[in-house]
Amino acid sequence: MFMDIEKTGDVRYRLSRESQQGMNNDVSVYASESLMQKIKNDHTLQQAMNTATLPSIAGDVLVMPDGHEGYGFPIGGVIGFDAENGVVSPGICGFDINCGVRLIKTDLTEKEVGSRITHLSDALFKNIPGGVGSRLNIGLSPRDLEKIASEGAGYIIGKGFGLPEDIEHTEENGCMSGADFSRVSQMAKSRGFNELGTLGAGNHFLEVQRIGKIFDEGVAKAYGLHEGQIVVMVHTGSRGFGHQICSDYLRIFEEYRIKKGISLVDKELCYARVGDKEAEDYLGAMKCAVNFAFTNRQIITNSIRKSFEETFSRSADSMGMEMLYDVAHNIVKLEEHEVDGTRMRLYVHRKGATRAFPKGRAEIPVKYRGVGQPVLIPGSMGTASYVLVGKEGSMRETLGSACHGAGRVMSRHQALREIPAEKTFDSLKRKRVEIRIRTRKLVSEEAEWTYKDIDEVVRVVEKAGIAAPVSRNIPVAVVKG
Repeated sequence: MFMDIEKTGDVRYRLSRESQQGMNNDVSVYASESLMQKIKNDHTLQQAMNTATLPSIAGDVLVMPDGHEGYGFPIGGVIGFDAENGVVSPGICGFDINCGVRLIKTDLTEKEVGSRITHLSDALFKNIPGGVGSRLNIGLSPRDLEKIASEGAGYIIGKGFGLPEDIEHTEENGCMSGADFSRVSQMAKSRGFNELGTLGAGNHFLEVQRIGKIFDEGVAKAYGLHEGQIVVMVHTGSRGFGHQICSDYLRIFEEYRIKKGISLVDKELCYARVGDKEAEDYLGAMKCAVNFAFTNRQIITNSIRKSFEETFSRSADSMGMEMLYDVAHNIVKLEEHEVDGTRMRLYVHRKGATRAFPKGRAEIPVKYRGVGQPVLIPGSMGTASYVLVGKEGSMRETLGSACHGAGRVMSRHQALREIPAEKTFDSLKRKRVEIRIRTRKLVSEEAEWTYKDIDEVVRVVEKAGIAAPVSRNIPVAVVKG
């Protein structure tokens, strides 16, 4: 299909609403020329254009430089709907509700960790289950699950799984208010019960990293980061609990669509109007999954600290194991933004996109408010990851949002066909990266060649004024499902 793509800036492209009949808003894509060619190779642009046919969109439909084809709406996509008369959509939020990233700092250096990295990797692999169907029995009751869904990470910290200050360094302070456990199906409750504290499969991981380069000394100092420092990055979400909630409400919203006589160019974009029971029920259930995911990463954090203590025979506190931050990148949030000169309350849907608020925003922890929000960007297995800082351009350009990673360029099926596991094992060995993995096929599915160049993605974000690099982190050990 012909698409009239206009280049409107060094790293910005636009598809006007005249590009497809029925589009109500433009589509803005943030990419370099080479990344744009990759984005054109799948259905990313068509999906963004389809989404632009929905009602009550505020501003443009946005695609980040890591954008790639998803369920209905591109992964790496951001869209805001008017909170007064707009809509919400489970497919636009995504199946893995509050999939997100957390970074835990240490005072250790690579030299101190070097001789014990094998022991540490083994301890992390043992203490943090991963993979499809992984379970961790930590003695929780059904009542605990309800409290977690309602109260988030603070509840589990109260039971000894972390430190009170961890909450201060978690988006939403680890809990979205308004969660309604009665809106969650019994199937979702059953699937989630023993999955807390586990990584899951696919692109989820835990990685021990060394900070290889600092770009902004002032922000790095505020974040407590320095070159040579060992940190731990965690990437996981709400597991089967969130997946089931999304699946349940996609069915409910499809029934709503039929009942209301709504015509869509893609049924995967099914929605319900804000204020209608279906929309409010979904938001109540989605927030339960958000709180579940914050709690999941909190329990994993406790297991990481335990693994370091086992390995180094020292307390986590003596090793400086503080949280830098925890950010979501699959979420619907009620936020206030300026769109075309008008201040509006919006339901911002971020799907594979990270909040990137600049300095001064009240939503940012007090400790970082003078410099801006930490934005955590994981790379692919064997490549660098980044810590960025949110910049003022994000509020003008992208509803306070940035990318969430590198973004796939190859399907998992294609990767299995074309990338032998040994190629990745050899690459990691040359880079002296330890790997612990439960499913061999993931070595091919998640190989670095299946993703875009993370350095180029970050350069686009920086050029656009959305966020700026603070540190570039190099993998030392990776643990996957």
